Amino acid sequence: MDDVKKTYREGEQNTKEAWRKADGDDSLADKVGNAGDEIRKDLGNTGDDLAGASDKTYDNSKEAWRKADGDESLADKVGNAGDDMRRDINEPR
Repeated sequence: MDDVKKTYREGEQNTKEAWRKADGDDSLADKVGNAGDEIRKDLGNTGDDLAGASDKTYDNSKEAWRKADGDESLADKVGNAGDDMRRDINEPR
């Protein structure tokens, strides 16, 4: 999903940049707008990367917490399987 969002952000930024250049005048306002779009795109992509890393850490800690009592119950197995499925959907192997 993050790749889709990154691709969308790239396309959006490139479209806006092309639209600003369409009038043939590369003004200061166009340059500021392009810089702002670039910053927004980069921050969005960085946020997605950080969110993915924190999700992995959270999933690992939940699995460890479920195993901590020494009894891997059916509920623990279902919870771990759900986490694995969600992780596989977000990051296909």
